[in-house]
Amino acid sequence: MGNKGAIGLIDSGVGGLTVLKEALRQLPNEALVYLGDTARCPYGPRPAEQVVQFTMEMADFLMKQQIKLLVIACNTATAVALDIIREKLPIPVVGVILPGSRAAVKTTKTRRIGVIGTQGTIKSHSYRQAILSKTADTEIFGLACPKFVPLVESNETRSPIAKKVVAETLQPMRRNKVDTLILGCTHYPLLRPLIQSYMGDKVTLIDSGAETVGEVSVLLDYFNIANPDPTAKGKCRFYTTGSTKLFDDIAKEWLGFSLHSEHIELGIGG
Repeated sequence: MGNKGAIGLIDSGVGGLTVLKEALRQLPNEALVYLGDTARCPYGPRPAEQVVQFTMEMADFLMKQQIKLLVIACNTATAVALDIIREKLPIPVVGVILPGSRAAVKTTKTRRIGVIGTQGTIKSHSYRQAILSKTADTEIFGLACPKFVPLVESNETRSPIAKKVVAETLQPMRRNKVDTLILGCTHYPLLRPLIQSYMGDKVTLIDSGAETVGEVSVLLDYFNIANPDPTAKGKCRFYTTGSTKLFDDIAKEWLGFSLHSEHIELGIGG
């Protein structure tokens, strides 16, 4: 596969498109292949063993597409499956938690960092561990936001209900007076305007997925697998385990171009 192989991105649904959008911007020469497991989304409330199994099934599917590097563009999957997937695959595998943590540590002035994510991500304490490994004198406030992913997956990010849900959910986080807030789920940047508006201008939002693409760029150079040929530009393939229409509608709105995803089945009975 070498330099010509695509970069694979996997997510529990459409959230990883926020990472793909950044990859299109930062890595214009690279071909990208995306798989969203929308039929089994959300991953956040699921047991860790199930998330590992689903993530492995997605990784296996993309390995058959001859990918040269895999981005686990899902915080829940990164939290519980990254090390396992890294051991099993013969290619570099990148998660979204460490890059987001690094960016937050670099950004905060008050040493009060908030993390919002799925139940699985918050329960894993992965961000807390990653941040404290970089700086000990930091207060970290985690908050699970289980209603956010369904809002994004049902394409309701601009609805009045979304504004209400964001405000109600983030109330405890606003009381913590953080100056930096990690969007610890790749779905959350699709709610970014509402989150920023509620938290206020003095709070810096960290998009873990966007930060991850910088790490991918470094790894492509390190392993000498970057594609120098600009003819790959804009070559993207999209797969979903759920509705292709809903996926395509959300993707078009977020990415700014029309696309046609392909439906696939994963696991026993889909």
